[in-house]
Amino acid sequence: MTLDRLLVAVGPSDDDRVGPLAATTTDIAGPAGASVTLAHVFTDAEYEDARERLGGEPGDEVTPDAVARRHATIRELGDAFDDAGVDYDVAGRVGDHGQAVVSLADDVAADLAVVGGRQRSPTGKAVFGSTAQTVLLSAPCPVTFVRSDH
Repeated sequence: MTLDRLLVAVGPSDDDRVGPLAATTTDIAGPAGASVTLAHVFTDAEYEDARERLGGEPGDEVTPDAVARRHATIRELGDAFDDAGVDYDVAGRVGDHGQAVVSLADDVAADLAVVGGRQRSPTGKAVFGSTAQTVLLSAPCPVTFVRSDH
């Protein structure tokens, strides 16, 4: 299998997973010479809140891509990829987190998707979480799950 494009899905609670996500992604993309799409999906409410925080003039078009590029976790991952010499771009979407990540993986023709998650209680271990579970079960490509111990 040739790896040309990785999709790294970043969510609102991934700020504590920047290191493991960056390390896993660079370990895979670097040797393969693959490009990375950093993806951040916003719910409607998250997107509106982010747009308001960014300010601007009424009527200014603030795209999901532009809002995603300004997200702290995306910027930190981008810095790590710059340091490692990994080529990347940023994609933002508005909608259901899991389904939008699956759609983005298809749109960018991802060869591999990378998603993060955290350690859960014994009961919670049976289910990764709705976003990760949707991506794991529905992505058009293999998925690497990066676990955080927090």
